[in-house]
Amino acid sequence: MESQLRGGTRWKRFAVVMVPSVAATAAIGVALAQGALAASFSVSGQSFKVTADRLEGQGFAQYGAIDSGKSLDGSKDEHHPVAVSAFRTATINNLCQSVVTPTPFGNVSLLLKAGGGRTPVEAENLYIDVADLKADATFKNIDIGVAAGAASKGPGIKPGEVEQKKTSPFGFAQQADSATLTGVKQTAWATTAGTFKLSGLSMSLATGTKECY
Repeated sequence: MESQLRGGTRWKRFAVVMVPSVAATAAIGVALAQGALAASFSVSGQSFKVTADRLEGQGFAQYGAIDSGKSLDGSKDEHHPVAVSAFRTATINNLCQSVVTPTPFGNVSLLLKAGGGRTPVEAENLYIDVADLKADATFKNIDIGVAAGAASKGPGIKPGEVEQKKTSPFGFAQQADSATLTGVKQTAWATTAGTFKLSGLSMSLATGTKECY
């Protein structure tokens, strides 16, 4: 039987393409909400947007690096300069993360929200590869101009980055005992954490372009 057409989209075919990946994402999301997994968010060739009402981190460091990945069509390698913000521990209030993926049926948007209630998102050894950031920031005991490899207040350079030549241990970095950011709006290429506990996790998938900001 011919698939039903709505707005030019074959929804049965769309479901066959999207449901397996959505199910896998949901299973991972449930495990993250229960604090069961280390976390790694990255989309090859794509950036994603993140907002938060408040991010409070202990043991902060920031240094430059290069992220790499395939273009959306897989035809070439692409490289993106980023500022890696690293925290030994962090709590995040009202986190929203969105990524928009082009498909043969049009854009598909995935939104992840957590930490909107009384319990914030919690992370350990958190690294965020930032391309653009807007926020109000307060740093405690900040040191500016240290070498990335010598920064000792944060969790250190992300494992494997020096060997993969994504960053230089002699490059410019800054560090602080703590960092508090409010009204966060950022574009990132990757987020990784040793542990990432998402309280009040909510995920949604929608056609079209729907982003955190």
